[in-house]
Amino acid sequence: MTSVDFLAKEKIWFDKPRYDEAERRFYEQKNGGAAQTTQDVGANAILQDIARARENIQKSLAGLKTTLCSRGSAQSPLNHQSLLNAASNNPADQGELISRIKSLELENRSLHKVVDDLRAALSRLECRVAVLEKPPASVTAAPLRTCTNGSAVQQKNSGPVKEDDDDDIDLFGSDEDEEADKLKEQRLKEYAEKKAKKPALIAKSSILLDVKPWDDETDMAKLEECVRSVQADGLLWGASKLVPVGYGIKKLQISCVVEDDKVGTDLLEEEITKFEDFVQSVDVAAFNKI
Repeated sequence: MTSVDFLAKEKIWFDKPRYDEAERRFYEQKNGGAAQTTQDVGANAILQDIARARENIQKSLAGLKTTLCSRGSAQSPLNHQSLLNAASNNPADQGELISRIKSLELENRSLHKVVDDLRAALSRLECRVAVLEKPPASVTAAPLRTCTNGSAVQQKNSGPVKEDDDDDIDLFGSDEDEEADKLKEQRLKEYAEKKAKKPALIAKSSILLDVKPWDDETDMAKLEECVRSVQADGLLWGASKLVPVGYGIKKLQISCVVEDDKVGTDLLEEEITKFEDFVQSVDVAAFNKI
């Protein structure tokens, strides 16, 4: 018996997938009805919540509109009882309306206080301006001027004041005035002479120079001698030292004191760099006023 004959006599369930599909559809249809019912109930509950929320919003808007209308009326004050009656249809909004009414009352009081303060300040300012505008040269009394806050300020007439100038006229002159003028001129002359003899303050500066040689074979002693050979009026050389730079090369660091009106750094650099055989460059390391 061959394998083909064996398979021909064997009973195989070739339709199993079709039966599995039918079973799946049966159970899906059975469970789907109950799920649909639960979903419909949930949807109805959500719609009811939405309807109640819309109703509450509409009532809140109606109560807020009534509150704003009562606030905008300038002739009639706020009526608490009418606002509460307007919101009586929705008890949840009564607390909000009461809090808003209280805040409006506090704001109204603060605004009244600010207005009163501004009026008092304006009244005080008017009184001060009235006092400052009074003419200084007045003798006779004037009627009182009433300010905005009820205080009275006395004004004086701006009439001219007659002054007696006869006492200031000296027809014959005075010898005492001539003597005073002579004494004054003499003292001024003595002060000018004393000031001319006083020595003027000389401005000086302390300068620290860095003088760099060409290489390590440069004679640094000769270089320092060349630097110190630079002489000028108002120049005084100070201490010096050799500072290593690198690769065996050392630079000369030398200090000097100069008079600012006579010697400057440009003059020193120009004179030192004339020694081209020894000096490569000159830099100002420090500059201090004395």
